[in-house]
Amino acid sequence: MEIKFCGAARTVTGSCHLLTLDDGFKILLDCGLYQGRDEEFLDFNAQWIFDPGDIDCMVLSHAHIDHCGRIPRFVKDGYKGGIISTSATRDLSAVMLIDSAKIQESDAYYQNKRRKKRGLPQDVKPLYTNEDAYNALSRFVGISYGSWHPLKPGVSVMFKDSGHIFGSASVTLRIEQNGKEPVYFGFSGDIGRPARPILKDPQPMENLDYLICESTYGGKKHNQLPQDVEDLLSIITETCINNKGKLIIPAFSVGRTQELVHTLDKLETEGRLPTVPVFVDSPMAVNATEVFRLHPECFDRDILDYMLDDPNPFRFNDLKYIKRTEDSKKLNYLEGPAIIISASGMMTGGRILHHLLNHIEDKKNTVLIVGFCAPHTLGAKIRNGEKKIRIFGQERRVRAKVKIMDSYSAHGDEPEMLEYLSNLSRDKLKCIYLVHGDLDRQEKFRSALKKEGFKDIQIPELGDKYELE
Repeated sequence: MEIKFCGAARTVTGSCHLLTLDDGFKILLDCGLYQGRDEEFLDFNAQWIFDPGDIDCMVLSHAHIDHCGRIPRFVKDGYKGGIISTSATRDLSAVMLIDSAKIQESDAYYQNKRRKKRGLPQDVKPLYTNEDAYNALSRFVGISYGSWHPLKPGVSVMFKDSGHIFGSASVTLRIEQNGKEPVYFGFSGDIGRPARPILKDPQPMENLDYLICESTYGGKKHNQLPQDVEDLLSIITETCINNKGKLIIPAFSVGRTQELVHTLDKLETEGRLPTVPVFVDSPMAVNATEVFRLHPECFDRDILDYMLDDPNPFRFNDLKYIKRTEDSKKLNYLEGPAIIISASGMMTGGRILHHLLNHIEDKKNTVLIVGFCAPHTLGAKIRNGEKKIRIFGQERRVRAKVKIMDSYSAHGDEPEMLEYLSNLSRDKLKCIYLVHGDLDRQEKFRSALKKEGFKDIQIPELGDKYELE
């Protein structure tokens, strides 16, 4: 067998890994979009380091764009097999990929518009179209957690809830060997956090021979939930009540937005949330929230109990969901304090850019960053303290306060990842391949894994291949 690393190698986005079995059967694990402005990856999304038409099967860990976002292009460029995921991931992917296609088409349109003004050919084409997204969605096959499902004779897959977002899963492949013990090959996907709102805790994987493992927060430790809530309440009070300003929260439409809304919902139920209008300004977040409501099998016990008294954990009196563009624009002229939650979380596109453009120069306001921002993104620049930024070609000074709450991350920190892996046999596990992390974080996590008794830990580069015994 051979594993080839085709994305998220020494970087956080663009998850994509190719496993080739001894008989030539090829399994692709994830097919994610690279999100960022690093020149090294400018052509990543439009090119392949394998032939999509040669892949026999694809398995998807979850519906975040950096894991599923190239699937329409993958199908367009020749893939003809099924896309195996959980049922919730299938439904969320429909929301994510249709929205992504609109963004691809819009980006191409505006690039061509700018090229026309410069007298250049208008030959920019979208990475994929809405039609491509619908074609790809017809290939999805939703399966349940906790059971073996055959991919072909002698090869089965099992999903276990990884507690990262709705429908997220770790992937275990059981590969039969003639006259030998089966090989168990694992892919962690993104590892979630225990004791978080809404989702079940991450479920441990089977004992494995090989593991591809995420490493986003190697060397880091997050705050825990009680501190999250109090910190958020303090920021709301300071910004909206004391300063009469606006709290702008860039947040991923799937997962982070729902957790924030549910936290505000509980504070409102407890009578602790200040009376201030809250807007979720993201059509995709609105659609994703409806998908959440259709999959109670992904809810943890706490939220199911909460729903006995509050049947809708994602709606309260001062909350308004915004879908129409005209209503979104009106927020730019809204007077008085408000909370605006809008995508994208890394500030690479979407309606959040308009809110930053109009509000980041006001000292009364606060920008609250609640998750990882890949290097070279606008989010990373603001997070790193840059005082001048450009949005839509216009320079803006960062006068608003910038607050960071990594505790809202859907990724486990180092102690949580180590606990998640603690059940794995050190004797059986031949090698761990660290992906989905910046190199400094991966090196820290490798050191921590070695202290826990894990032996061979590799940090592959893009395109690296490894022969497996």
